Amino acid sequence: ADYLDNGNNKMAIQQADKLLKKHKDLHCAKVLKAIGLQRTGKQDEAYALAQEVAALEPTDDNSLQALTILYREMHRPELVTKLYEAAVKKVPNSEEYHSHLFMAYARVGEYKKMQQAGMALYKIVPKNPYYFWSVMSLIMQSISAQDENLSKTMFLPLAERMVEKMVKEDKIEAEAEVELYYMILERLEKYKEALDVVRGKLGEKLTSELQSRENKCMAMYKKLHRWPECNALARRLLLKNSDDWQFYITYFDSVFQLIDESWTPPAEEEHSLEGEVHCSIEQAVNFIEERITEESKSSRPLRGPYLAKLELIRRLRHRGCNDEYKLGDPEELMFQYFKKFGDKPCCFTDLKVFVDLLPPSQYTKFIRQLLDVIPLAAAADNEVALPGDIKALQQHLCVVQLSRLLGIYHAMEKKQKLAVVRELMLRYRHGLEFGKSCLKTELQFSDYYCLLAVHLLLDLWLEGEEAAVWQCLTLLEEGLSHSPSNAQFKLLLIRIYCRLGAFEPVSELYSSLDAKHIQHDTIGYLLTRYAGSLGHYAAASQSCNFALRFFHSNQKDTSEYIIQAYKYGAFEKIPEFIAFRNRLNSSLHFAQVRTERMLLDLLLEANISTSLEESIKSMSLSPEEDDIPWKDLRDNRDLTVLFSWDPKDRDISEEHRKLSLEEETLWLRIRSLTLRLVSGLPTLGHTIQPKNSEKTAENGVSSKIDTIRALLQQLEAAVDSGKKFLEQKIQYPVLGPPPTRMAGFFSNGSCQCQTSLFYLVSDIYELDTNGLEDSAEIQERIGNSFKSLVERLTDLFNKCKGDLIEVRDGTLKTHPNLLENLVFFVETISIALWVSSYCDSVLRPFKSNLQKKKKKKKESSVAMPPVFTHFLDYVTELQTLTSNVIDHIKGLEIILTALKLEELSLKDTLLLQEEKKFTKTVQGKVQSSYHHSVQEIGELLKKRLDTIKKLKI
Repeated sequence: ADYLDNGNNKMAIQQADKLLKKHKDLHCAKVLKAIGLQRTGKQDEAYALAQEVAALEPTDDNSLQALTILYREMHRPELVTKLYEAAVKKVPNSEEYHSHLFMAYARVGEYKKMQQAGMALYKIVPKNPYYFWSVMSLIMQSISAQDENLSKTMFLPLAERMVEKMVKEDKIEAEAEVELYYMILERLEKYKEALDVVRGKLGEKLTSELQSRENKCMAMYKKLHRWPECNALARRLLLKNSDDWQFYITYFDSVFQLIDESWTPPAEEEHSLEGEVHCSIEQAVNFIEERITEESKSSRPLRGPYLAKLELIRRLRHRGCNDEYKLGDPEELMFQYFKKFGDKPCCFTDLKVFVDLLPPSQYTKFIRQLLDVIPLAAAADNEVALPGDIKALQQHLCVVQLSRLLGIYHAMEKKQKLAVVRELMLRYRHGLEFGKSCLKTELQFSDYYCLLAVHLLLDLWLEGEEAAVWQCLTLLEEGLSHSPSNAQFKLLLIRIYCRLGAFEPVSELYSSLDAKHIQHDTIGYLLTRYAGSLGHYAAASQSCNFALRFFHSNQKDTSEYIIQAYKYGAFEKIPEFIAFRNRLNSSLHFAQVRTERMLLDLLLEANISTSLEESIKSMSLSPEEDDIPWKDLRDNRDLTVLFSWDPKDRDISEEHRKLSLEEETLWLRIRSLTLRLVSGLPTLGHTIQPKNSEKTAENGVSSKIDTIRALLQQLEAAVDSGKKFLEQKIQYPVLGPPPTRMAGFFSNGSCQCQTSLFYLVSDIYELDTNGLEDSAEIQERIGNSFKSLVERLTDLFNKCKGDLIEVRDGTLKTHPNLLENLVFFVETISIALWVSSYCDSVLRPFKSNLQKKKKKKKESSVAMPPVFTHFLDYVTELQTLTSNVIDHIKGLEIILTALKLEELSLKDTLLLQEEKKFTKTVQGKVQSSYHHSVQEIGELLKKRLDTIKKLKI
């Protein structure tokens, strides 16, 4: 066991063998040996050994524990349940084995059996937790039931009765049990009863979370539309803590609900269960003013009351009745707020919500007014006035962010924008003085200046200023050198390098972000969208692996979280874990990465290192099966991960999200169908049964071709939808979602090539079943297909020609679209070769039959059917074309190596000396990345060229 713990598996196997020689029936030693075998990659031997022991139904703790570990490593949790079912039969009174059995069921989600196991446990040892495990398993059955009616009429009422029994017998002990009761009543929509439980004696047990009782009461009041109670409770909680924002929202919501219902307090008794109720705007205005007066006496400044006043103004304006309540001018209130909280980083995000209260004509005046109160000092008259301490710097930064948000920078001319960039960078470098004592992991105080300068340069780039994008990269690399853990710098660098077609620097940046857990799903798209499409195949494999490892381990991990939740009675978390697991399983990104990963593996290996058939078999792919949950796809991407200070009309909108999801889904459908069509090729394996169609049908091959023809129709439909979508010519914001590769796929002709290749498969199949006689028409059709394919592939190659990086007027310009086209070319030619090897497998037997006939008839000339010459010409032309592309790529490599970037006189005098070294780095990275892409593409094409040479029949 020690050897296993230390990872020395071979020694563990040897030691186990020694033990087994002395005691050949030592179960535990056998299992430990099996674990060693499993970890050294001998899965089948390990499984056989384990089943040998499991068949004996062991009941000793060591063997059971060891087998559990082994099955978990094999990802076979269902075997653990069988193990403990046997153990429990033999030792029916063991609390330990029963609870292991319960947890084993929990791992595989067998809720009904969990319910029974829980009750069995309770019978042996009447402990409350076991009883409630059983109740929780009923709730889980209700959640997982497809039929909602069943869960409301059977599972939940049964769970409710089980808890009521305990309540009547006064056996409720723990808070978790009350939580569970509340959860059942809430799911049954018995809000009144749930409220009584929380307000009653049982509610006193709810103590672990702050305000747990109050929050639950509030939730029930809202469900029951009891606005007087909502209002009174919120009011009471605000008196206790006037900084709790959620209660301001509830307070305002309820006040306006009561006004709309013209509610009046009863004359004699209490206003409501929770005490006094406010039901008029006057009361609300007074209440907020009182909170502000109270705040001025408090020892630390509170933001809540001031923001609540702005919120109230906004709501009153919305109702068209602001002026009569004299709450003050929003501009003045925001100015005062800035004076009080401007040196806090949260000031900008607080005010951002309320800027639409300002009239656009006042924007510049408002910004000037804020600037006037910041203590800045200039050394000389014409120099920039700089802050003397961090407080002043934060205030100034807040104003700059607001200026961007109000669109003041957007409206400037190019010259003004460049002047602002200079000023911001000057302020950025000056601000670094305040952060000299910062640790490497801390951000510099002035980092946002640098980011904002880059945003301005991005505007200029989008307006056609090519040099601006290089300056963006230069400034960001400089920023990163001072603040190595600033994620925003890294994310923006990733986006810009990718837009320029340089993937190499991105891998390193992304891994330094140290994305954890769920982030592989939320920001992984930044990596996986570009890796393969820019020809970095090795990096693409790696980035897919990162993501897939997370998605696969999520399955296992979630079961562990659920088990912990049962152990510690955190019942309300269990449905959340299940929802989390489902959300990840139906993640759009997960489906994309799975599909692209398999296409990539085929591209790199099929018919190179292993046959296409073996590759497909090892991925257990089949053309009939579609494992993507199309109806439930969840877009978990975080599209706002990059900070943006853009005004609403330029920022990413809900509409952009919807369109992006639609585009991603359409593209995924095309890719998934392509993968399934390729996986269908080996299934058409050659069966020699000419013309005898009954036999063919029995063989199941004809149904295989039907599958392929059906998939082809689906592909045509998906392509049509894709084209329709692209007609909308959607432009996402520059920091919004990156567009898919669909537009390039259509415009460069790859799409037409790939579809016609799959149509060719159908024709070749027809030739195979009809035989060579009387098939002149099919042969001619195949011959024409070959011709048009070569033309299309040549067209596609022509769209790859041109310089990848060119120098224009002292500025670099990259052409990532040429790189993407090259990558599509490699993929399309690979599909062409897989289809050709299918043609080859059909034509070879025909040829050998003809040669046999020739020998029999002893004739010197048996006419060769035309399809053979067509195929030979086609293969020769493919070979020539691929050689030409390889030569073109060699040429690109030479040009890229010879490009002397240092000599570029970046004629922009804007660059300072210290920036020049970063510019050099940046351009070097882009050049090296393109060089790397071209090399990888060239290597792969050479391997493909070798497979063409084998195709001469």
